Amino acid sequence: MPDFLLPLRALARRVSTGLILHGAAAAFLALPLAAHAGTADTSQGTHKASAKKAAVKTTAAKKTSKIIYRSRSHGKPAVHHRAGAHRAVASRTALELDPYATRPYAPDGSTLHSEVAYMVDEASGLPLVDKNADEVVPIASITKLMMAMVVLDSGASLAEPIRVTDEDQDFEKHTGSRLRVGSVLSREDMLHIALMASENRAAAALSRYYPGGRPAFIAAMNQKAQSLGMTHTHFENPAGLSKYNVSTARDLVKMVQAAAHYPLIRLYSTDQSYTVNTGKGVLDYRSTNILLGKPDWDIGLQKTGFINESGICLVMQATIEDRPIVMVLLHSNRRHADFMDAEHLRTAMLKNAFPVASTQRNYANADAHPM
Repeated sequence: MPDFLLPLRALARRVSTGLILHGAAAAFLALPLAAHAGTADTSQGTHKASAKKAAVKTTAAKKTSKIIYRSRSHGKPAVHHRAGAHRAVASRTALELDPYATRPYAPDGSTLHSEVAYMVDEASGLPLVDKNADEVVPIASITKLMMAMVVLDSGASLAEPIRVTDEDQDFEKHTGSRLRVGSVLSREDMLHIALMASENRAAAALSRYYPGGRPAFIAAMNQKAQSLGMTHTHFENPAGLSKYNVSTARDLVKMVQAAAHYPLIRLYSTDQSYTVNTGKGVLDYRSTNILLGKPDWDIGLQKTGFINESGICLVMQATIEDRPIVMVLLHSNRRHADFMDAEHLRTAMLKNAFPVASTQRNYANADAHPM
C-alpha cells in the first residue's frame, strides 16, 4: 500500500474534526447532507447527519500531501435507497437556490462549495482554477472511469453474459442495488449502467470476470494509474466504495483525459437513460448527472461520485464557448454542490473570467479503443 494511505488506517475509527464553514454559505452548508450520486449515487441515499471532515498530513511519492477524509461519528446508520432514485428527481430549482450563484467568481475559490477544485483549458494546458488540487482525497465513484478503461483494455467480448453473484454485494458499506443477485447482463450493458447510473454491482461483477479475478483487476487499475502518471492515486475497490480509493484533482484530470479517448466511455457516461432486461425483470436507469439534460451544456464525458468520506464529487470533460476544459470538483457537503459549482465556473467562463486559449481538442477523432 502507498505510504500516503497509511494514516487513513489509524484514523478510520477516531476522525471527528469539524468542518470549517465558508462565510455567508455557513447556514446552507450546515443543513443535513441529502442523498447524492456517485459511488453511493446508486445506493447510499440521504443521511440525516451533517458531514464532518478531518485532515492529516503525510508524505507520498517524494511529496507532502494533505489527505482530507470525511467521517461520520453520530452513531446513526446510513439510509440506503434504490439505485439512482434520489438523483433522478433533481431539478434546476436546486441550482437556482445556490447562495453563490449571483456572486462574481473569486480566483481564490471562495465562491465554490467544493473543497477541492481544478479546471484546465485543454487547448493550452493552462490551469484556470486551482483550489487544493494536490490534496489526496477519497474519490468515490469517479473510480468507475478507471474501471471502464481496464475493462475495455482487456479486449474481452462486450457481448459475453455476466451474472451477478453474492460476491458482488457491498459488504463494506452494505449499500443496496437494484441489480439483484442472479441478474444477467452483457458486459456492455454492465459497463453502460456502471458509467451512466453508477451501478455498483455492475462494476463489481465486471471486475470479477477479469482474467485473474477481482484482485488482478484492481492491480490493473493501479498499474494503469501509474502508467498515466497518477502518482498520488490508489485503488482498492472497483466501484469506489472504499475510502482508500484516493487521488488528487490534478491526477484526475489525467484520468479524464485518458478516458475521453475511449468512445464507449464518452457515450455511456453521457447517456441520460437506459433500460435493461436482467432475466429477473426490466430495469430503467437514469443518469446521475442532471447537467446532461441542460441544453446549454456540451459535455463529452462525466462521472459523479459520493460516499460519506469523499463528500460530493464530479469530473467532466466539456466544451464551453468552443473551449475544451476538464473540470474536477471534489469534497463538498451540500446537495447538488457539484452542479452549482460547475454552473458557477461555466458562467465565469462566459464572462471571460479566465485567459483564452486558441485551439480545440477533438476527441471525436481519437484513436479507437475496444468497442
